[in-house]
Amino acid sequence: MIASIWLPATLAAGAMQAWRTAVQRRAARDLSINAAGLVRYLYGLPFAVVMLLVYHAFAAPGAWPGLGGQFWLFCLLGAIGQIVATNLLLMAFDEGNFVVGTAYSKTEAVQAAIFSAVLLHDHLSLLTWGGVTLGVVGVMVLASAGRRMAPLAFVRALGERAARYGIASGTVFALAVIAIRRTTFEVATPDHILAALVTLVATVTIQTMLQGGYVLLRERGELVRVARSWRVSGQVGLLSSVGSACWFTGFASAPVALVRIVGQVEVAFTMAFAHFYLGERMARSEVAGLLIVATGVVLALAGAR
Repeated sequence: MIASIWLPATLAAGAMQAWRTAVQRRAARDLSINAAGLVRYLYGLPFAVVMLLVYHAFAAPGAWPGLGGQFWLFCLLGAIGQIVATNLLLMAFDEGNFVVGTAYSKTEAVQAAIFSAVLLHDHLSLLTWGGVTLGVVGVMVLASAGRRMAPLAFVRALGERAARYGIASGTVFALAVIAIRRTTFEVATPDHILAALVTLVATVTIQTMLQGGYVLLRERGELVRVARSWRVSGQVGLLSSVGSACWFTGFASAPVALVRIVGQVEVAFTMAFAHFYLGERMARSEVAGLLIVATGVVLALAGAR
C-alpha cells in the first residue's frame, strides 16, 4: 500500500468527523456526557469489525497479521488517552471560558509534532514546522471568532484553569495519537489500511468496555436512553468508525503532526455545514482564520515533499 494513502484518508477523516459532530449533537440532547461518549464506541464497534472483516476478505486475503508484544500496551494507552483528553476538554468548558479552553486545546498539533519528533523520531522540515504552527494559529483564531479576545488576552488567560485544562487536553490527545501510531507499527503487515483497521477494532473494544463499565456502575439509567437512541446513535457510530479508520490509516502511514495539521480541514467542513446547511453567517475573523489554516496546510504539504 503506497504511503500517499495518508492524504486522502486524512481529508476524508476531517469530513467524517465534522459530519459526526453535527449528528452527535442530536444524539447528545437526551444523554449525559458519559453516555454520549459511550454512543461513539458502542455503536461504532460493529461497524469497525465489519470494515475489518470485509477489507481482510477482499483486499488483504490470507492469514491474519501477527501482533507485536507491545501492541496491547500502546493500544490501551491510546484508548485511555482519548477518553482522558476528552474529559479534560469538557473540564475546560466547565470552567466557564469556552473560548480559551477550545483555543488552547488546539495546540495539539504542535505538541504532537514535538512529541513525535522526540518519541518516534519523525522528521519534519522547517517548512512543515512553519505550516503546523501557522495552522494552529489559524484554528485558535477560529476558536475565538466573533468574540473579543485580543492576542494578549490569550496570553493572560494562561493563568486561568480553562487554559490549563485546554493545554492538558491537547497534550493528552497528542500522546494518544502517538500511541495509536505506535500501535499500528506492532501489526505485522505492510498494508497500512489493514494495520489501521486492526488497531481500530482493538482500541474501540477497549473504549467500549471502559466507558460502558463506567456508565453501568455510575449512570445505569442512561443505558436505556442509549438503547432507545439507536436510530441517531447508529449514524454516530457509523460516522465515528469510518472517520477513525481514516485517521488511523493516516497515522499508520505518515508523521502524526502532518496528519493532524491536514486534518484541520475538519474546521472548514464544520463551518461549511453551518453556513450552507444551518444558514449561519461567517464573520470576517472566521474567513481570516480559514485562510490562515489553509496556508498552514499548504506549507506543511510543501515541506513534506
